[in-house]
Amino acid sequence: MDRATYQRLYETLVTYEDVHRVAHSEHWNEELLFVIHTHRVTRDATRRFYVVKRQLPRLVSQWKHGRSILDIAQEWKFPPVLMGQQMLGELGIPRKKVWGSFLHPEGAPDARLRKEIEELLAADMIYSPHGMVLQRERGRKGEERLGNWLEKHGIGFRTEKDLRGKYAKTPDALLDEPIIFYGQKLTWIESKANFGDDVELRRNLRRQLAPYTEIFGEGAVVYWYGYVDGAESPPGILLWDGETFEGITPVVPPRSERPHAAHPSRDHARPGHPTPPPEAPGSGRGGSGAAPPP
Repeated sequence: MDRATYQRLYETLVTYEDVHRVAHSEHWNEELLFVIHTHRVTRDATRRFYVVKRQLPRLVSQWKHGRSILDIAQEWKFPPVLMGQQMLGELGIPRKKVWGSFLHPEGAPDARLRKEIEELLAADMIYSPHGMVLQRERGRKGEERLGNWLEKHGIGFRTEKDLRGKYAKTPDALLDEPIIFYGQKLTWIESKANFGDDVELRRNLRRQLAPYTEIFGEGAVVYWYGYVDGAESPPGILLWDGETFEGITPVVPPRSERPHAAHPSRDHARPGHPTPPPEAPGSGRGGSGAAPPP
C-alpha cells in the first residue's frame, strides 16, 4: 500500500463505524481497515493516557452528576473500556474488582455501574475482552497459515511452544533446515497478523526481530495484511506480505544437497517490489498496537 493511501485511511478510520463505512464505500478488506483503525486508537490512547488520567477527578464529578461514562469517553475520543477502568479506579474500587467487573459485569458494585460497563464493552472492539479474543484469533490464524505453508512444502520446523524455555526469545517457526531466498539463508520465519507501517516495523524490529538474528541468524517476517511501500529492510531480515509469501514455491533439495536448500521461483516475486540482493536483504516486522499502561 502506498504511503499516501495508508495515511489517508489512518486519518479517516477514527471510529469502528468508519471501518464499516469505508469498507463498503471503497471496497477495502474490512479486517485490514480494522487493523489500521486499531493502530490509530491504541497509539492515540497511549499518547493521551496520562492527559486523561489527570482529568479523572473532574470526569468522575461529571459522572456523579448524571453523565454516563460512555458519553464522557466519546467526548474525549478515548477507548470506552480504558475510560471506564480509570474512572472506576478513581472511585476507589480496587483494581482486581475493576478488572473482574469488566470480565463479569454481573459482579459490578451496583446496578448503575453494571449497566454502564455493559455499554462500554459493547462500544469497544479493541480493549474489551471480546476485542482481545478477536486479536488473539487473528494471530492464531496467521500462525496457522504459516504452519500450513511450511507443511505443504515439506519444511520441518519448531514452534514457539516447542522452543519455550530454551531461548530468551523464540520465533513462530524455527526451521529444522535453512532455506535459501535468492542467496539469503533463512533459519526462521515470524508471523504477524498486522499491517506493517513504519511505527510497527521500528517497534518490532527493536523488541523482537533483531534479537532473533542475534540468536538464530537471518530470517523473515510475514505481515499478513501487508505493509507500506518502500518500508526499510534491515540487514538479515526479509519482509513479506501474505500474498507474496503464500505465492512462493520453495524447492527443498535432498538432505545430501543441503545447505543449498530452497529457491523460490522468481515468477512469484511481488510486482514492483525488487528482490533484495544477498548483501542487503529486505525486512521488517509488526505486531498489535501497544496498549497504554493499566
